[in-house]
Amino acid sequence: MPPETGDRSYRALLTIPDLGRVVLSMQLARIAQAMVAVAIVLFTLAEYDSPALAGLVTFAILFPGILLSPVAGALLDRHGRVRLIRLDYLIALVTMVLIGGLSMADLLSPPLLIVIAAVSSLTGPFSQTGLRSLFPLMVPERLWERVNALDSNGYLVAMILGAPLAAGMVAVLGAQTAIICIGVPYGLAALALAGVREPISRTVSSGRLWVDALEGLRYAWGNRTIRGLGFAIASLNVAGGIASIVIPLLVLERLGGSELMVGIAFAVSGVAGIVSVFLFGRVDSRAKEWRLLVYPMLLTAPATALLLVANSGLGVAMPLVGLGAITASMLLIGLLSGPLDIGLFTIRQRRTDPAWLGRAFAISMAFNFSGFPIGAALAGALATRSIDLAILAAVVACAAAASFAAVMVPKRDAPTDDPMHGADAPAAWTAEVP
Repeated sequence: MPPETGDRSYRALLTIPDLGRVVLSMQLARIAQAMVAVAIVLFTLAEYDSPALAGLVTFAILFPGILLSPVAGALLDRHGRVRLIRLDYLIALVTMVLIGGLSMADLLSPPLLIVIAAVSSLTGPFSQTGLRSLFPLMVPERLWERVNALDSNGYLVAMILGAPLAAGMVAVLGAQTAIICIGVPYGLAALALAGVREPISRTVSSGRLWVDALEGLRYAWGNRTIRGLGFAIASLNVAGGIASIVIPLLVLERLGGSELMVGIAFAVSGVAGIVSVFLFGRVDSRAKEWRLLVYPMLLTAPATALLLVANSGLGVAMPLVGLGAITASMLLIGLLSGPLDIGLFTIRQRRTDPAWLGRAFAISMAFNFSGFPIGAALAGALATRSIDLAILAAVVACAAAASFAAVMVPKRDAPTDDPMHGADAPAAWTAEVP
């Protein structure tokens, strides 16, 4: 097919019906999600003074949704995305109000808190996967890089705003009130989607939910690109999980800094990422995705290794040197996230059959993210023995990510990337579902 022609600027996104409201809804919800990640830990520590319970609650907010992602993807393909995204936002609103309200009434026991957190996790893939699989249906291919830049920057903006906003609300309003207030942006996000039309899409279905979910797993594993991305991005997220533990330890315990300095370090990465993503979002990524993936992954290894300078004798003796090394590391990783995100999002969009977007994206995103909690747990175990050992594990994870991407992700589109195109696809799966 010849390349799609037309306006490829960010301005062209403004002409797409309903896209502005979808992006607004996405940003409100992601800020709320970033706030929850911080506020739920502060809430649990304030109410129960138990780091172990805080860890369990955080696990409950993440893990059930990862497990059920194939089912969530099947539901997205069968029943549409917009309504299920709104459902997730409304459930998040209700669970935040429940947690804060029950706590104010002294009715929130630790087991009940864990159960409510787990319930809120179950519908999480509806919005996370629903949005990412909605964009290629709403936006013409020539603008995928632009809308992917908005998608990626949505997380970066949320990271910059959400964490300090949540911490400030807990400090000023108290943990219980802060949790309830976080429900407000979720409600506004659901409201912003009112009237947004579901894009017309083709899907394949057996008519049975669990069969569809299992076939989604089969499709994702059989798709060479999705499988390769899973190993590569999960490995890279192991490094991210390690960094989420190591950087606070370095700043607070080794360098004698404050919590604000920890926030600034992560904010530097977010700001650099926003600039980088917008710049690379202007690049036509066709036939360049493989390079946009592999080279940044490879460079994250030396960028992460800069943390060793912060933990060295010189870095500890001269905290400004140590803090400078951390800042430089986070700055470089933020800059590298631009080409990496654009390459990841566009290669997955181009090499996934639109009929399988919901299931394929749900499984892919769950596989990719699974490395983060593994990395965080690994860092906790290693850092008690040696922070340098934890940092070296992160460097190895970055190198492994680049190796997986280079070897397992095909450089060019190939018929084998789509395992359901062929004689082995049952006729029942070709039915169109509105």
